[in-house]
Amino acid sequence: MNINNYFNTTIWSEQKPDFIKSLIKASNKYIKNARNVPEAKAHVKKFGDFGRSYHSTNLIADNNFRDFRDYIIQKSWEYLDQQGFDMSQYATVLSEMWVQEFAKKGGGHHSAHVHWNQHVSGFYFLEASDKTSFPVFHEPRTGARSTKLKMKTNIKEILNGNELVHFRPQPGTLIIFPGFLEHEFSIDYGVEPFRFIHWNIQAIPKERVKDV
Repeated sequence: MNINNYFNTTIWSEQKPDFIKSLIKASNKYIKNARNVPEAKAHVKKFGDFGRSYHSTNLIADNNFRDFRDYIIQKSWEYLDQQGFDMSQYATVLSEMWVQEFAKKGGGHHSAHVHWNQHVSGFYFLEASDKTSFPVFHEPRTGARSTKLKMKTNIKEILNGNELVHFRPQPGTLIIFPGFLEHEFSIDYGVEPFRFIHWNIQAIPKERVKDV
């Protein structure tokens, strides 16, 4: 019997430690500012540093992130090109990028979501370990989710029937995935620091880019 797998969901990952040191330094002030916004300070005063996700402003205009920006823009172009899209007609444009850090006392997390009107999304982990939170990806096909059967309980590898997959990142882990892919972050227990950069990229027709 021939086995043909179609309509796959492609996730790229690699270890790219080159940017860790410089991006931790560049992002420190943004995390400090995120911790000092009035809403965050009020929460900490009332409940303590638990359950928070400290979210920076947009990093696109900061040239301290320029080399990293160039790298992920090019990688996203290659990611789409590898899937057969005619990227000679498109430019990959970074639409937003931010850094996040979960609370030192634990409880940081993100519920499942997608980012609207984006073609490529990604993570770059600055601080992470096997004791921190991690990204979880959801089955994107609504038809498959609505007709899902029970999985065998004694199989440990990832199979086509799995509804969830997760990655255990280390510092320097880069993950690129389609913008339509639903994702979340598991609850962090505050045992070790957890900080990452998240971004979204659009593929824009080149004639539109020239007109801007």
